Amino acid sequence: MAFVTPTTIAAAGVSAAAAFASRASTFRPAPPASAAAAAVRRSRVAAPTPPATIAMASVEELKKATGYKSVDDHVTSGMVVGLGTGSTAYYAVERLGQKLASGELTDIVAIPTSIRTKEQAESLNIPLVSLDTHPVLDVAIDGADEVDGDLNLVKGRGGALLREKMVEVSAKKFVVIVDDTKLVPGLGISGAMPVEVTPFCVDFTVARLLELGSIAGCTAKVRDDGGKPYVTDNDNYIVDLYFTEPIADAVKAGEEINALVGVVEHGLFLGMTSEVIVAGADGVKVIKP
Repeated sequence: MAFVTPTTIAAAGVSAAAAFASRASTFRPAPPASAAAAAVRRSRVAAPTPPATIAMASVEELKKATGYKSVDDHVTSGMVVGLGTGSTAYYAVERLGQKLASGELTDIVAIPTSIRTKEQAESLNIPLVSLDTHPVLDVAIDGADEVDGDLNLVKGRGGALLREKMVEVSAKKFVVIVDDTKLVPGLGISGAMPVEVTPFCVDFTVARLLELGSIAGCTAKVRDDGGKPYVTDNDNYIVDLYFTEPIADAVKAGEEINALVGVVEHGLFLGMTSEVIVAGADGVKVIKP
């Protein structure tokens, strides 16, 4: 799919954005509206905005732009919707709540991927269900920590990776929403690649992880929360893996990690993405496989 290379993209995203240049389509959205105005805004983003206005957008405004667009473009009445977790997914949940409150959307039920998202959705009167009663979702919307050129992801730095993967792998469409700093030439290079593990003999599990050939050379650390291990919504621990260069074979790494007894799930989301909505200094891009 043709793409016009950004001319005003932020320096932090230049090298990664170039790797995506041949696969993205671009438009320029209106600046994020106030909460009251957004609740009655039509489901498609309106008139284009001059580049200078977009270039001054804050990180939060970029997150809001992608979150709102994901709901405007992909959620229609009667759907089962997966609600992601994190600072960008927050805005998708917010937008869904607005459109339900205004009556623009009806007969929606949603499945949250964390206690935090569940609480936000409940505060917005979004009807919630579970995979037990609704095992197939129409769409799931979530952020990501890294997105590579094949639209594979690292997720879970917020600690919700197990529930996120359970919900998002069950969706007919998985829409990822990020700002352009999350675009990377390879997975594992911008921070931790999390692995959820059982608390039982966690040091033993860490040692086994470090023996795996597919992730040789990485370092591992049990995530800390005020001097004690961080505990997930599932009462598990997180082991954060750190790499000095991209994971050479993410598929093999995922298979080897999940084969270890004591590992619950890893933060590699491979071959799952239907579309990535990316906000940057030049506006909002839509990237598809």
